[in-house]
Amino acid sequence: MFPYILLTNTTYNVLLTLGIVIVLVAIFLLSRLMNKRYEKKGRSLIVGFSYLMSFIALVGATIFILWTWNFDFYIYFDNISGDLTSVLEESIGLLVSSILVVFIAMFVLKVLKLSISKVGAKATAKQKRKKTLAKLMISILTYVIWLITILIILSIWGINIAPALAGLGIAGIVIGLGAQSFISDLINGMFIIFEQHFDVGDIVETNGFKGEVTVIGLKTTKIKNWKGEVKILANGKITEVINYSRNASVGVVEFGIAYKEDVEKVVTLLNEKLPEFRKLYPDIILEDPQCLGVIELANSSVNLRAIVKTLSNQHYAIERDLRKFIKSTLDKNGIEIPFPQVVVHESKS
Repeated sequence: MFPYILLTNTTYNVLLTLGIVIVLVAIFLLSRLMNKRYEKKGRSLIVGFSYLMSFIALVGATIFILWTWNFDFYIYFDNISGDLTSVLEESIGLLVSSILVVFIAMFVLKVLKLSISKVGAKATAKQKRKKTLAKLMISILTYVIWLITILIILSIWGINIAPALAGLGIAGIVIGLGAQSFISDLINGMFIIFEQHFDVGDIVETNGFKGEVTVIGLKTTKIKNWKGEVKILANGKITEVINYSRNASVGVVEFGIAYKEDVEKVVTLLNEKLPEFRKLYPDIILEDPQCLGVIELANSSVNLRAIVKTLSNQHYAIERDLRKFIKSTLDKNGIEIPFPQVVVHESKS
């Protein structure tokens, strides 16, 4: 005989309800992950179908749970049928019109967001400028479209929107007087965008933080550094900016050789070999690397400097590989790279 657990109707309903809720949450999570992937690919039809199926699943699960708990739909609809009929007769047109306006607004915003994902795909200055202005426009249009949508719905339901518009004007004056920092952020944001101090995708440094500009809004700017940390700065606080993406970058490598080595020989050798290094990165390195010569007479070495010109912000990895190339070249030609040494003289007594 196998042991079994006798479930009451209430326990069974509770377990069934929990199971349905868990399945519903799983469906929503999978739908969200799928929507993010297809939104990046611009497949709006698949995304819309996914939202529709999620809504149908929610409605179906709700009805099934109510049925499980013995909810009598016939009595419920019979009680409200009289009132519901009169309400629908009076307001069905208004409801349909309002829902239609909301759906049109959502559709317009969705089309705008999908179009932005296709703007600025290439990392050129012109494309980044387009992407910056596109994101700014969608930010502005989002507020404008929803404001217009609300006003249209109010007018559909017979509410006089003229006082509301007048109230918005008065509220704007009050807000302007009491939110000077907010106005300062907006004005500075406009200057940043239209004077093109930096664009989305540029590498900048401001207020001691260096990273890639991911979002430029009218009020705030978001910068992400190489560790993935995101700093949100009010535009009014951005007073000084270093933009590393305007011009080509220069990598600098400094190294030392022993005092016994012939400096002219080493410089000539490296300037002959360094063009070979450029062939390893033809799409990144813009000019042949050069060994400029001596920069310091240190305690135990003669220090030299080599430079390499690369695409904007591509010099970090190139510097590391260039050090490796120089070390290998010097080793192959028997040129000593010194290291600090301590010589101890023992006195004879």
